[in-house]
Amino acid sequence: MTVVDRRLWVPTEVNVDAPSAARVYDYLLGGSYNFAADRAFAQQAIGIHPGLPMVCRENRSFLRRAVRHCVANGITQFLDIGSGLPTSGNVHEVAPEARVVYVDNEPVAVAHSRMMLKDSDRAAIVHADLRDPETILAAPETRRLLDFDQPVGLLIVAVLHFVLDTDLVKTVLAHYRDQLAPGSFLVLSHGTLEQQAPSAKAIQDLYNRSPNKVITRTKQECIELMDGFDLVEPGVVFTPLWRPEPLAEKLERPEDAGWYGMAGRLL
Repeated sequence: MTVVDRRLWVPTEVNVDAPSAARVYDYLLGGSYNFAADRAFAQQAIGIHPGLPMVCRENRSFLRRAVRHCVANGITQFLDIGSGLPTSGNVHEVAPEARVVYVDNEPVAVAHSRMMLKDSDRAAIVHADLRDPETILAAPETRRLLDFDQPVGLLIVAVLHFVLDTDLVKTVLAHYRDQLAPGSFLVLSHGTLEQQAPSAKAIQDLYNRSPNKVITRTKQECIELMDGFDLVEPGVVFTPLWRPEPLAEKLERPEDAGWYGMAGRLL
């Protein structure tokens, strides 16, 4: 990518010499909105845990299936927090008739999303942090597109491991939950070390030596994050096991996907 190309979508304040979790994830998914520092970090991680790109792909597939499940149950609007860089299979592509508000705190993700969505009247991006629900909920884009008197699909996928304080996570989730109408869905995915190879812990250690510190959580801890929501079958399971497509290729060891996926409905 040339310098001229970069100027079209990279905010001037972005430090392209430091890896960003969102851009590393984009690279692991096969995206092109990443820089040398992101690719180097990702390659180091793959050297430690070669299955990491598969982990990310399975997580993305889980998101698409969860969105389709929400649509099948009447959801016509989504709030996708921590949406990251716009790779294929975005919510507004999976649910083209829905209204979607994306939220991210990564400047490159926000800048490129704004470019991609500039002509859309059904989707928008908000530059904000998961931990600041009041800003997200009061944003003009949110108020224009979402009606919180009606059910909403709240998507917080591959994000909560960057919030190390579990009590804060629960407080923030409760704040969002209290704004949702009955019939709304909460969709989460979260990394775990349960049933994982030692290399998974090495990946966590690698991230924790970077600015993108992470925490893993157990299945029971993930269940507790769904407080107030009625878990959708099959409950909290590794992402490939959450309502897989009938003809989808099955992993020999689904637990190698390394992430729990879950969805719950607000009664």
